[in-house]
Amino acid sequence: MKIDPELKCKVADISLAEWGRMEMQLAENEMPGLMAVRAKYGKEKPLRGLKIMGSLHMTIQTAMLIETLEVLGADVRWASCNIFSTQDHAAAAIAKAGRTAVFAWKGETLEEYWWCTEQALTWPDGSGPDMIVDDGGDATLMVVHGAKCEKDPSLLEKKTDNKEMQIVVSRIAAGVAAD
Repeated sequence: MKIDPELKCKVADISLAEWGRMEMQLAENEMPGLMAVRAKYGKEKPLRGLKIMGSLHMTIQTAMLIETLEVLGADVRWASCNIFSTQDHAAAAIAKAGRTAVFAWKGETLEEYWWCTEQALTWPDGSGPDMIVDDGGDATLMVVHGAKCEKDPSLLEKKTDNKEMQIVVSRIAAGVAAD
Protein backbone atom coordinates (compact mmCIF):
# COMPACT_ATOMS: atom_id res chain seq x y z
CA MET A 1 0.00 0.00 0.00
CA LYS A 2 1.35 3.39 -1.00
CA ILE A 3 1.38 6.38 1.32
CA ASP A 4 -1.06 9.13 0.38
CA PRO A 5 -0.43 12.21 2.53
CA GLU A 6 -3.72 13.74 1.34
CA LEU A 7 -5.80 10.79 2.57
CA LYS A 8 -7.83 11.83 5.63
CA CYS A 9 -8.95 8.42 6.85
CA LYS A 10 -9.19 4.71 6.35
CA VAL A 11 -11.60 2.96 8.69
CA ALA A 12 -13.72 -0.19 8.51
CA ASP A 13 -17.16 1.39 8.21
CA ILE A 14 -17.87 5.13 8.34
CA SER A 15 -21.57 4.38 8.91
CA LEU A 16 -20.65 3.40 12.49
CA ALA A 17 -19.83 7.05 13.29
CA GLU A 18 -23.20 7.88 14.89
CA TRP A 19 -22.84 4.97 17.33
CA GLY A 20 -19.29 6.05 18.11
CA ARG A 21 -20.36 9.66 18.68
CA MET A 22 -23.12 8.52 21.04
CA GLU A 23 -20.62 6.50 23.09
CA MET A 24 -18.24 9.45 23.14
CA GLN A 25 -20.98 11.66 24.54
CA LEU A 26 -21.58 9.10 27.29
CA ALA A 27 -17.83 8.93 27.97
CA GLU A 28 -17.71 12.66 28.72
CA ASN A 29 -19.19 11.87 32.16
CA GLU A 30 -16.64 9.12 32.74
CA MET A 31 -13.61 11.23 31.81
CA PRO A 32 -13.86 14.37 33.97
CA GLY A 33 -10.12 15.08 33.74
CA LEU A 34 -10.18 15.49 29.97
CA MET A 35 -13.36 17.54 30.16
CA ALA A 36 -11.77 19.83 32.77
CA VAL A 37 -8.68 20.32 30.57
CA ARG A 38 -10.91 21.23 27.61
CA ALA A 39 -12.87 23.72 29.71
CA LYS A 40 -9.78 25.30 31.28
CA TYR A 41 -7.48 25.51 28.23
CA GLY A 42 -9.73 25.18 25.18
CA LYS A 43 -9.97 28.91 24.48
CA GLU A 44 -6.20 29.39 24.84
CA LYS A 45 -5.32 26.63 22.33
CA PRO A 46 -1.93 25.93 23.97
CA LEU A 47 -1.18 23.17 21.44
CA ARG A 48 -1.85 25.36 18.39
CA GLY A 49 0.63 24.57 15.64
CA LEU A 50 1.80 21.34 17.27
CA LYS A 51 1.60 18.22 15.11
CA ILE A 52 0.81 15.15 17.21
CA MET A 53 0.81 11.60 15.90
CA GLY A 54 -0.82 8.96 18.04
CA SER A 55 -0.39 5.21 18.10
CA LEU A 56 -2.75 4.02 20.83
CA HIS A 57 -5.60 1.52 20.93
CA MET A 58 -8.32 3.25 18.87
CA THR A 59 -11.10 3.07 21.45
CA ILE A 60 -13.82 5.43 22.65
CA GLN A 61 -11.47 6.59 25.41
CA THR A 62 -8.74 7.33 22.86
CA ALA A 63 -11.29 9.18 20.73
CA MET A 64 -11.91 11.42 23.74
CA LEU A 65 -8.16 12.08 24.05
CA ILE A 66 -7.94 12.85 20.33
CA GLU A 67 -10.76 15.37 20.56
CA THR A 68 -9.17 16.94 23.63
CA LEU A 69 -5.92 17.42 21.70
CA GLU A 70 -7.96 18.99 18.87
CA VAL A 71 -9.77 21.34 21.29
CA LEU A 72 -6.36 22.41 22.59
CA GLY A 73 -5.32 23.32 19.04
CA ALA A 74 -3.19 20.36 17.94
CA ASP A 75 -3.05 19.02 14.39
CA VAL A 76 -3.59 15.29 15.01
CA ARG A 77 -3.06 12.11 12.98
CA TRP A 78 -3.80 8.67 14.44
CA ALA A 79 -3.29 4.93 13.98
CA SER A 80 -4.07 2.06 16.30
CA CYS A 81 -1.21 0.38 18.15
CA ASN A 82 -2.77 -3.08 17.87
CA ILE A 83 -4.37 -4.95 14.97
CA PHE A 84 -7.12 -6.38 17.19
CA SER A 85 -8.03 -3.58 19.61
CA THR A 86 -9.69 -0.98 17.39
CA GLN A 87 -13.30 -0.19 18.16
CA ASP A 88 -14.47 0.51 14.63
CA HIS A 89 -17.26 2.82 15.80
CA ALA A 90 -14.72 4.99 17.64
CA ALA A 91 -12.48 5.24 14.57
CA ALA A 92 -15.52 6.06 12.42
CA ALA A 93 -16.65 8.85 14.77
CA ILE A 94 -13.23 10.51 14.64
CA ALA A 95 -13.00 10.06 10.87
CA LYS A 96 -16.47 11.50 10.24
CA ALA A 97 -15.74 14.58 12.37
CA GLY A 98 -13.02 15.30 9.81
CA ARG A 99 -10.54 17.09 12.04
CA THR A 100 -8.12 14.21 12.68
CA ALA A 101 -6.72 11.89 10.06
CA VAL A 102 -7.31 8.38 11.39
CA PHE A 103 -6.14 5.06 9.97
CA ALA A 104 -7.42 2.14 12.01
CA TRP A 105 -9.75 -0.84 11.80
CA LYS A 106 -10.09 -4.07 13.73
CA GLY A 107 -8.36 -7.00 12.07
CA GLU A 108 -5.67 -5.18 10.10
CA THR A 109 -3.01 -7.40 8.55
CA LEU A 110 0.58 -6.68 9.60
CA GLU A 111 1.17 -4.97 6.26
CA GLU A 112 -1.93 -2.80 6.75
CA TYR A 113 -0.94 -2.06 10.34
CA TRP A 114 2.46 -0.70 9.33
CA TRP A 115 0.91 1.21 6.42
CA CYS A 116 -1.50 2.84 8.90
CA THR A 117 1.40 3.76 11.19
CA GLU A 118 3.41 5.31 8.37
CA GLN A 119 0.32 7.04 6.99
CA ALA A 120 -0.35 8.62 10.39
CA LEU A 121 3.28 9.73 10.63
CA THR A 122 3.11 11.56 7.27
CA TRP A 123 1.51 15.00 7.09
CA PRO A 124 0.10 16.35 3.80
CA ASP A 125 3.13 18.63 3.39
CA GLY A 126 5.45 15.61 3.71
CA SER A 127 6.60 16.56 7.19
CA GLY A 128 6.27 14.48 10.33
CA PRO A 129 5.03 15.01 13.86
CA ASP A 130 6.41 17.24 16.58
CA MET A 131 5.26 14.71 19.17
CA ILE A 132 4.39 11.02 19.13
CA VAL A 133 1.99 9.49 21.67
CA ASP A 134 2.99 5.85 21.37
CA ASP A 135 1.73 2.83 23.30
CA GLY A 136 4.07 -0.02 22.47
CA GLY A 137 6.76 1.94 20.68
CA ASP A 138 5.95 0.88 17.11
CA ALA A 139 5.65 4.39 15.68
CA THR A 140 8.82 5.40 17.50
CA LEU A 141 10.58 2.29 16.17
CA MET A 142 9.60 3.23 12.62
CA VAL A 143 10.92 6.78 13.02
CA VAL A 144 14.16 5.80 14.76
CA HIS A 145 14.94 2.89 12.43
CA GLY A 146 14.06 5.08 9.45
CA ALA A 147 16.51 7.75 10.61
CA LYS A 148 19.21 5.10 11.07
CA CYS A 149 18.57 3.74 7.57
CA GLU A 150 18.78 7.22 6.05
CA LYS A 151 22.22 7.64 7.66
CA ASP A 152 23.36 4.10 6.82
CA PRO A 153 21.47 2.65 3.81
CA SER A 154 23.28 -0.67 4.26
CA LEU A 155 20.85 -1.34 7.13
CA LEU A 156 18.14 -1.75 4.49
CA GLU A 157 19.99 -4.83 3.21
CA LYS A 158 20.32 -6.46 6.62
CA LYS A 159 18.37 -9.74 6.74
CA THR A 160 16.01 -10.67 9.57
CA ASP A 161 13.69 -13.58 10.28
CA ASN A 162 11.26 -11.25 12.07
CA LYS A 163 8.27 -10.75 9.74
CA GLU A 164 7.30 -7.41 11.28
CA MET A 165 10.82 -6.01 10.93
CA GLN A 166 10.85 -7.19 7.32
CA ILE A 167 7.68 -5.16 6.74
CA VAL A 168 9.07 -2.11 8.56
CA VAL A 169 12.34 -2.22 6.61
CA SER A 170 10.43 -2.68 3.35
CA ARG A 171 8.29 0.39 4.09
CA ILE A 172 11.37 2.41 5.04
CA ALA A 173 13.18 1.29 1.88
CA ALA A 174 10.21 2.38 -0.24
CA GLY A 175 10.24 5.77 1.48
CA VAL A 176 13.98 6.22 1.00
CA ALA A 177 13.66 5.26 -2.67
CA ALA A 178 10.82 7.77 -3.14
CA ASP A 179 12.93 10.56 -1.64
